[in-house]
Amino acid sequence: MIQASPRRPAQPAWPARALLVALTLLPAGATWADAPFAPPAAFGGVTGLREAYLDPAFWAARLPDADRVILDRAGIAAQNTRMRAEDDSIHDLRALPAQLTRARVLADIQALSRWPTKPLFGEDEQPIPATARTAIEANLALAAIPAERPLQYGLVTHRAALRAFPTALRVFTAQGDTDIDRFQESALFPGDAVAVLHESADGQWLFVTSERYSAWIEKRYVGIGSADTVFGYGQQGPYRVVTGATAFTAFTPEEPRVSRLQLEMGVRVPVLADWPLNQTVNGQQAHAAHVVQLPVRNADGTLALVPALLPRSQDTASDYLPLTPRNVLTQAFKFLGERYGWGHSYDTRDCSGFVSEIYRSFGVLVPRNTSAQAISPALDRIAFSDKDGKARRDAAVQQLQVGDLVYIPGHVMVTIGQLDGQTWMIHDTAGGSWFGHDGNRVQAHLNGVSVTPLQPMMASDTVSYIDRITNIQRIRPQTP
Repeated sequence: MIQASPRRPAQPAWPARALLVALTLLPAGATWADAPFAPPAAFGGVTGLREAYLDPAFWAARLPDADRVILDRAGIAAQNTRMRAEDDSIHDLRALPAQLTRARVLADIQALSRWPTKPLFGEDEQPIPATARTAIEANLALAAIPAERPLQYGLVTHRAALRAFPTALRVFTAQGDTDIDRFQESALFPGDAVAVLHESADGQWLFVTSERYSAWIEKRYVGIGSADTVFGYGQQGPYRVVTGATAFTAFTPEEPRVSRLQLEMGVRVPVLADWPLNQTVNGQQAHAAHVVQLPVRNADGTLALVPALLPRSQDTASDYLPLTPRNVLTQAFKFLGERYGWGHSYDTRDCSGFVSEIYRSFGVLVPRNTSAQAISPALDRIAFSDKDGKARRDAAVQQLQVGDLVYIPGHVMVTIGQLDGQTWMIHDTAGGSWFGHDGNRVQAHLNGVSVTPLQPMMASDTVSYIDRITNIQRIRPQTP
């Protein structure tokens, strides 16, 4: 048995397995006497966490260059150009052909709408009946895809789910699960441009391609317009960029289509700068709000652009924020405590959506899913394989900077700083685990945006998160 250091009171010994793991997580230069025989303070039950760590100002104050510009506007524009040119997960809607062939549409739908191989259960915990599958697959209307169809464009008018199939039915691969809906893919936000490729048999859903995703969306949330209108929307300033986790337009019974409309971090909407501030908008004088222009869907499905009020109390800015370490921290922590939303469900977001929205507030384009983000050739990537041992992984973790993205299979975390030999992360996570005081692994149901140290996080009793790192992505100036 290892004896406690005479410099500190004796602590209960951990089981051998936990002690071994603890010793492997010691910072370089530490001695056996420094082994964490008892875990550090755990605010809210999270290993090592202190309440002060939940304030972005705490982490910014530790930086010698918190206001250093990581990428200026020209650098971000160059980064986005590289992303659109080099990353296959990013779609150029303007490059789509004016006439879509049946083969093209069918291939895009079938790439997404594949029935899961695992058994599916509903919210009532009962198996999804075969009749439901038949009806859902029939609603794809694959036989109705014509030999050619004209391409249509539209703007999304309301925060809307992107689905794997044209159905709102929620399905789960674990009986009793009510969070991880396997048909939920992502979400689109007001003002997002889409190309319309197909319509469901019931006429209630559209299969669309957006810049970052192809999936099914409810037809009622898309207004069909000309290419000039769709691609011209929001291209001329002035603007308001949502810099809070969310922002909401003013309530208005006169125009329900833009009443209390949820806008996500990074959404940019055009401002009608010439609107007289003493003139009403939808029954309310405009002086206490920004008069913005938002897309709506008319009764016949066509697109219209209408004025709406975005109250000045909402967290918005006149342009994208400067990309600095302090701003990365500030933006990330605005989501702290938000419920985890798989595929942007619950009007919130998941781990990769969390990353996307943080960087969208700076005008930086990143892929939607972790699988694409982690390997994007347009970012400054450090890749790991099974052949990479502890030394290389630990060295990379110790060199992480604020805003660096760390990927393990199915998950991404954002670096916020180094402290007390630990690398600290903020991430939107369904769970997490680490060894507790008794040496047993604690399974925490974090289920939201949380702050945790990286080194103690465990994927199993013997495999740590660091062992499972597949990639580190950095958004910073590219070296020639």
